[in-house]
Amino acid sequence: MRVVDLDRDMSDVIPTNLARDSEFLFARMTEVTLDSTGAGRGRRVLDVGSGVGQDSVALARRGARVVGAEPSARMAAMAQLFQSAPLPDGLTAPTWVRGWADALPFAAQSFDASFCKGALDHFDAPESAIAEMARVTRRDGVVVLAIANFDSLACRVTRAIDGLRQEWLGLPPLRTRRGYDTPSDHFTRYELDLMREQAERALEIDRVIGISLGWGMPGWTALLSRLPASIADLGLRAADWLARRSPSLADVVVLVGRPAVRGAEPIGR
Repeated sequence: MRVVDLDRDMSDVIPTNLARDSEFLFARMTEVTLDSTGAGRGRRVLDVGSGVGQDSVALARRGARVVGAEPSARMAAMAQLFQSAPLPDGLTAPTWVRGWADALPFAAQSFDASFCKGALDHFDAPESAIAEMARVTRRDGVVVLAIANFDSLACRVTRAIDGLRQEWLGLPPLRTRRGYDTPSDHFTRYELDLMREQAERALEIDRVIGISLGWGMPGWTALLSRLPASIADLGLRAADWLARRSPSLADVVVLVGRPAVRGAEPIGR
């Protein structure tokens, strides 16, 4: 039996009042993920775990023919609601399909690109989901995975501070919900080595891109809020530059690859 909440609509986690570092992180994660698909006019793109569909709509506005695959009926309904505004002439609205990531209802090599942004750690069978994305993507296409890194610099620093507080000072952790712990709605606690290990069973990895540095680190959000906007933005971009060069320390990692060929066919079903 699958233990998954298909009625969940993510309204409890969709940010409504973002701090500067959160806004920067989510914007950069989206920018890098969507740009990495190479989406353009006429290209077929699959959004796996499409949620409320904002990324599918964004790619449709670039001219791509997008399919959003999502098992939750409530989230698929929200996607249709959010996409109610018509697209400019000549552009095709996304198609919404109910489907599990590890059993995608599409023929092999149906898409020029497939991507999964921020959802892989919610899947109970992530390796099968990656294999399915490889199966339905053309051999010369691209598969993009954007995953939260629970061994980031911020997680390491916060874990060390909490260890010092608890073991040496007898104090509680800095926060009730510790950012380096796996949330209850996640099945996998990812760090870069595990990301690579799972992805390379189905993909030939071309690029590993680190996104943002310091998100959730004690004092970082407060510091940015006190700085002038131009200085805070400069600090965020400098940290992101460092993350691109040290993805193992980044807050989010984006892996970009091509379907691996085993014999005559990409691995998968």
